[in-house]
Amino acid sequence: MVTTDADRLARALGGLARRDQALGELTTYRVGGPAALLVEAESVEDLEAVRRALAGQDPFPLLVLGRGSNLLVADRGFPGLVVRLGDGLSAIEVPAVPGTGVRAVVRAGGGAGLPVLARRTAEAGLRGLEWAVGVPGSVGGAVRMNAGGHGSDTAACLLRYRWLDLASDAGGTDPPERLALGYRTSSVRPSEVVVWAEMAVTAGDPDEAKAAIADIVRWRRAHQPGGSNAGSVFANPPGDAAGRLVEAAGLKGHRLGSARVSEKHANFIQVDDGGSADDVRRLMAHVAAAVEGRFGVRLRPEVRLVGFEVDGVEQEGWCV
Repeated sequence: MVTTDADRLARALGGLARRDQALGELTTYRVGGPAALLVEAESVEDLEAVRRALAGQDPFPLLVLGRGSNLLVADRGFPGLVVRLGDGLSAIEVPAVPGTGVRAVVRAGGGAGLPVLARRTAEAGLRGLEWAVGVPGSVGGAVRMNAGGHGSDTAACLLRYRWLDLASDAGGTDPPERLALGYRTSSVRPSEVVVWAEMAVTAGDPDEAKAAIADIVRWRRAHQPGGSNAGSVFANPPGDAAGRLVEAAGLKGHRLGSARVSEKHANFIQVDDGGSADDVRRLMAHVAAAVEGRFGVRLRPEVRLVGFEVDGVEQEGWCV
């Protein structure tokens, strides 16, 4: 029997790793193939165990997974190790409400869901994170992508964060200046894990905070589709909106196989139940080519591609 790199890494990880785990079901698209290995890390000690195991192996593809809300996994899957933060790294620490108008700090684990963070802080009368209810990702993913919406983003709230690099001995607690945060970008490396983040909030009226959240939820239901999708497919180009360009190119409702451009919002691509991730990827390429051909604007994907080959290069297949 041939011993593969995955076999050797699985042995080094011991009981932490599971083999051939379905990955698509851990994303909001709900399609895509399996990961060769999956680790659900419940503590910093688990992350350090992964780091030690990787250090003793040949280079191996690695993916750090949040809530999978901006991820598309190829039908063939991902031939590497996926590290996902579990409940043990998803705690949210909400301080007692100080006097109205007083600033406070909320700490949330990297695996915590942004909508949960928004609702927990609003219920405590802490303002400033209501926007997060509309972003179905994790705190760690928000730091990496500088997630945002409804007039705010992670960069406007982040005070400091703890990180750990699975590919080296690097790590620490740093201010946001280290991140070079930009529009839906940061300098977080693919092998770096955001363990926790501290966000600035301001004490206020819980009813007003909850009303703001209800307004965002109503707006999203009115303007964005449900079903299996990953939110905005393309980042907005400077001075324009990706959805406007896609709609102007006549692509609303356009279908390729099991994937279609949403009739409600043209910057969303939906996939049928039991559909194909490869169909979504083909439709993304078709839409981008059509917009560039019509308007001369090259759309940049906001959705991360995992396990696909583009021009012979596998996407998101980082080796450590």
